[in-house]
Amino acid sequence: MRTSLQVHHHSSAEELDLALARFVATRLSEALIAWGEASLVVSGGRTPTGFFEQLARQPLDWSGINVTLADERWVGEDDEQSNARLVRQHLLQGPAAAARFIPLYHPAATPQDSAAAACEALAPLDDAFDVVVLGMGEDGHTASLFPGSPQLDAALHDTGKPCLAVEASKPPRDRLTLTAARLRHAHHIVLHVTGQAKWRVLGTALASGPMTEYPVRALIQHEHPSRHVFWTA
Repeated sequence: MRTSLQVHHHSSAEELDLALARFVATRLSEALIAWGEASLVVSGGRTPTGFFEQLARQPLDWSGINVTLADERWVGEDDEQSNARLVRQHLLQGPAAAARFIPLYHPAATPQDSAAAACEALAPLDDAFDVVVLGMGEDGHTASLFPGSPQLDAALHDTGKPCLAVEASKPPRDRLTLTAARLRHAHHIVLHVTGQAKWRVLGTALASGPMTEYPVRALIQHEHPSRHVFWTA
């Protein structure tokens, strides 16, 4: 089952954003034809905004597409650090606003209670995600699977819950993340990487070693038929 990681190198961020948007749109369209609906998992941060805007312009039946997040800061959508806010501002615009968005953050007394609510909200999406698009930090984290997190072992190995509350190594420290097992349960996994520094980290992460050192290994080294890296310097 194991296949080589397919690397798609692009000369600029703009070229990458468009190519990635077209790749994801094609996979979602195939899912819509096959199943009548599709599911997309995206990440936050600065890197994906251009991709989001390009994807929103793709001709898709957005009313049949479910969108959720790989991870979230434990903050409300009115907070500038909210990944949900980012997705609503840059992806769920125009025709794409018809998509069903399932946020991870839910108002609750604790991050753990919020994670439990997220698990319940995600329950209808118990099949494999169609496309998961992840970023990666220069410390080798992806989603909110951070090296050194007290909850990292659970996030890497727990197969009972799709979403966990975890502590990050940088503020805001309280995060919600899909587990490695839930992220891997996907038809297509994409890593969106920009910059030479992250490219070097990815090269190191591709070498053998513990997942706890570079948590992104849980996704890129796992046996999976469709693993892709979209990269630009």
